[in-house]
Amino acid sequence: MIEVKVDTRSPTPQYEQIRSQITGFVLTGSLPPGTQLPPIRQLAGHLGLSNGAVARAYKELEREGTVTTNGKKGTTIAPQNEQSAQGLASPDRPAVLNDAAKKYAALAHSLGYDLTAASAALHSVMTSPLTKTN
Repeated sequence: MIEVKVDTRSPTPQYEQIRSQITGFVLTGSLPPGTQLPPIRQLAGHLGLSNGAVARAYKELEREGTVTTNGKKGTTIAPQNEQSAQGLASPDRPAVLNDAAKKYAALAHSLGYDLTAASAALHSVMTSPLTKTN
């Protein structure tokens, strides 16, 4: 099961928390195209939420083109092309990048590296021809 977490005390609606996390998983490659999402009732039960919150999240994801719903076959991650990753999901891209940067910074700090060393390592990886994906 995907690791979606919902903070019931957050002012952000529950469906939006689910939608943004799934979008983040897609943008980072954690949920590749073709991956089947859990049925609405199953995810709602797992999270302790109403079916309606999960259904609305799935509906928003489908409207954005992040997922496709095929009736009884379920909801799957839609094929992502460069245009959809930069277009429809663009509001979430900065948040996903910021979250990854926080994790990277925490790791670099815990290993004893300063900003200069951490930046140099990131620069090296991002400019290496072996790691470029575009």
